[in-house]
Amino acid sequence: MNCAFCHGVLKIEGKVGRKDTCPHCHRDLRCCKQCRFYDQNAYNECREVSAERIVEKERANFCDFFQIRGSKGGGKSGRFNRTRDAKEALEALFRKKS
Repeated sequence: MNCAFCHGVLKIEGKVGRKDTCPHCHRDLRCCKQCRFYDQNAYNECREVSAERIVEKERANFCDFFQIRGSKGGGKSGRFNRTRDAKEALEALFRKKS
């Protein structure tokens, strides 16, 4: 994946911590603009409807829903599949609890 700010190539292993930064531009990695749910056109600029509003999109935060762009089937380009994401969200919502 590439940094959302400098477009430098990032090699991410494991989870991204709140203090992790890009080795090229030293900007925060765990911020909205680096998240797979970030979308300027969505409500609160986030496609995760359960997420709390975060004002500073370029600063590190404690969002529980953060996933680095390109993770969990985000595709080679880091783009998302809205249909698949919607189906997954509905399945999770209506999943039978044991």
